[in-house]
Amino acid sequence: MNVLGKLAPWILFAILLAVAPFIFTSGTSRTMLSIMALSIIFALSYNMLLGQTGLLSFGHAVYYGLGGFVAIHAMNAVIRNKYAIPLPVIPLVGGAAGLFFGIVFGSVSTRRAGTVFSMISLGLGELVASSALILRTFFGGEEGITTNRSRLAPFFGYKFGPQIEVYYLIACWCFVCILLMYAITRTPFGRMCNAVRENPERAEFVGYSARMVRFIAFSLSGLFAGIAGSLAALNFEIMNTQSIGAVQSGLVLLMTFVGGAASFIGPIIGAVLITYLQVTLSDVTGAWQLYFGLLFIVMVMYSPGGIAVWLALHEPIYRGGQLGRLMPAYAINAIPLIVMIAGGILLIELADWALVKAETEGPETSVFHIPMNSNSFVPWIVAIVLFVGGALALKRTWPLVQDAWGAALARIREQPA
Repeated sequence: MNVLGKLAPWILFAILLAVAPFIFTSGTSRTMLSIMALSIIFALSYNMLLGQTGLLSFGHAVYYGLGGFVAIHAMNAVIRNKYAIPLPVIPLVGGAAGLFFGIVFGSVSTRRAGTVFSMISLGLGELVASSALILRTFFGGEEGITTNRSRLAPFFGYKFGPQIEVYYLIACWCFVCILLMYAITRTPFGRMCNAVRENPERAEFVGYSARMVRFIAFSLSGLFAGIAGSLAALNFEIMNTQSIGAVQSGLVLLMTFVGGAASFIGPIIGAVLITYLQVTLSDVTGAWQLYFGLLFIVMVMYSPGGIAVWLALHEPIYRGGQLGRLMPAYAINAIPLIVMIAGGILLIELADWALVKAETEGPETSVFHIPMNSNSFVPWIVAIVLFVGGALALKRTWPLVQDAWGAALARIREQPA
């Protein structure tokens, strides 16, 4: 029974991966699901550094991008030489490339930890990104490198032309990589990564080299990042310089922080949420990157542990049967919170239109499907009133949540053991 309980989350996750494309049947949804799956691998590989070993990297996209470029060159070589190598094998090539570059760059960057490591990772990231425009044969310049995945050898009759076939390939790799990375966290090496994160001096005292632990973690992180990059290459059939730049490194950092670096499931939550927002927001607003920045600031200020830690706080409340005591307070606070968010969105959209688009497209715009004029004072006043009023009301109603938490915890303590 205990074994079944341990396997249950993995079985449920496998079922979820299997049925997801039948729930979300559109081509756009299946593409989004594919991006979510490879982003999960990328975010978890980053969390091997940040959450497990305490290494804040600003250049993790290097291993993602280089793995993708090596994979796409491998695909083109297979096509040219007509090798009987199917598409599902290609991620191994990207993973090997990520591992190789992780060993090369990690031998330098992991000599120190903390701020020094972060600055070295930033420097290496900028070095590779700037080299991408010089080494045009490998990186393809601004246009990048393209391929055609369906021209590789069939795999049990599948040529991976339709998106649903590509999704299942990525989903299988996602499941395997998650399982392997979770297994690493349960090994003595995974525990030593945590020890180095908490107190590297004590790790040295018990006979372990903190630098070697960081180096191995860094190399393994590069391995899984390379797999994620190769999956991106076969999904999009193109790799360009954006995949190794600072934006991609910042994106995986955002996924990990928002989801929660302190838990294994946190980066998974962050990857799914950020990918969904990235795909949907980029279609409806030109200021989507500003929303990401604000989300990151809010999470760092008010929930530094991320979404996963916030959810974990509710576990004892749920087990004690007191979750219902929190719901009314949450519902009351949701009203001013929604009002404040609506006011903030209105302010951002009006500013974006007035500063960026009004000169070429005129002052008339639409927010929440409501037509308005960005040159008029009325929508600006409404936006400010909604934002400030919602914030003040939220401040007034927040003690209700604190009181509800106190009452729920008190009731749990009164329960017999």
